[in-house]
Amino acid sequence: MTRSDLVEELAARFGQLTHRDAEFAVKTLLDAMSDALVRGHRIELRGFGSFSINRRPPRMGRNPRSGESVAIPEKRVPHFKPGKALREAVDARTQELLAKSELKS
Repeated sequence: MTRSDLVEELAARFGQLTHRDAEFAVKTLLDAMSDALVRGHRIELRGFGSFSINRRPPRMGRNPRSGESVAIPEKRVPHFKPGKALREAVDARTQELLAKSELKS
């Protein structure tokens, strides 16, 4: 699902929202989440999952072309951990699809 798909879904579900309003709502939500992560905060959406920042320590890497050692600096990267309800829903749906495909073959 892309950002524009999310806007379309929101506008379709809530008839009182114009496409522009739905687009503004999605942009506002994503900007707020991005800002929170940039400031180092954790975001928790019950039943969906949580977003946090993980630290990747500095390390030595290797240039694949020359084989030369390269120092890779420390990084902070966003991390998503799905919630229990999302994990179970995805697993159940996957099991349903597998069962259907086995019945067809």
